[in-house]
Amino acid sequence: MELGNQTNIVEFILKGLSGYPRLEIVFFVLILIMYMVTLLGNGTLILISILDSHLHTPMYFFLGNLSFLDICYTTTSVPLALVNFLSERKTISLTGCALQMFLGLAMGTTECVLLGMMAFDRYVAICNPLRYPVIMSKDSYVLMAASSWIMGLVDSTVQTALVMQLPFCKNNIINHFSCEILAVLKLACADISSNEFIMLVAVTILILTPLLLIIVSYSFIISSILKISTSEGRKKAFSTCSSHLTVVIIFYGTILFMYMKPKSNETLNSEDLDATDKLISLFYGVMTPMMNPLIYSLRNKDVKEAVKHLFHRIFFGK
Repeated sequence: MELGNQTNIVEFILKGLSGYPRLEIVFFVLILIMYMVTLLGNGTLILISILDSHLHTPMYFFLGNLSFLDICYTTTSVPLALVNFLSERKTISLTGCALQMFLGLAMGTTECVLLGMMAFDRYVAICNPLRYPVIMSKDSYVLMAASSWIMGLVDSTVQTALVMQLPFCKNNIINHFSCEILAVLKLACADISSNEFIMLVAVTILILTPLLLIIVSYSFIISSILKISTSEGRKKAFSTCSSHLTVVIIFYGTILFMYMKPKSNETLNSEDLDATDKLISLFYGVMTPMMNPLIYSLRNKDVKEAVKHLFHRIFFGK
């Protein structure tokens, strides 16, 4: 939909999978199932981290925050995407787009920082176990989690404000399932170099720095584990951080591929979004939050026992 240079856009059209109605039905069913699993899995982890006194530790406090983040992140985009799959006119208001972009960026950035905090927690637990209660006191881990949220909200506020003040006079069709920042930036008919610079700074500070912390932490963790004399001891030590490491690999592998892979000038200047980018974004936005509770449940004995106890109380009242 071409608009004049002086036209103000009041709504966007989310292209998504328009033109493939049968595929939209398939994706509607798949994403609805994944969304329900995400809500159930992450909601269960939040409940057990609150109700089970054995899980009142820094690691499970962080895990509860991670689960809440996953619920919030998927809820910012999935319900609207589901509605749009069944609608002929797939629109979102300018204000709704800004809100969706803000919440999505805030949750995603917060998760990046939080995963770095969780890696530090695992480093202290394995490499400095005697000092763990002192270093990871309640004041410390609550402050670490709060800092993650604050950094995510500040970054999202700045980036969303900078994007939404741009003039959108080329067209109002977002070739995506949601108001993803890169897809929206392509619609601006103004110089976006400052936005790209701010995004680069944010990526360096809030994505790459936590990733560096994770890499350094696990370097020390692996070194400490290898020094353990017995295979049983090594296995037990690694089991305490294997779930987190698996989540990190999936999360960062997806987000780095999505935002840092080389793009040709033709792709950057085009309004079309590569199909691979769409699918990767969908995986990042739905699959990862769904898999996190499954990974922690399957690879953590404490979580398994807590889940069994919770469902036993629900169904048998004991």
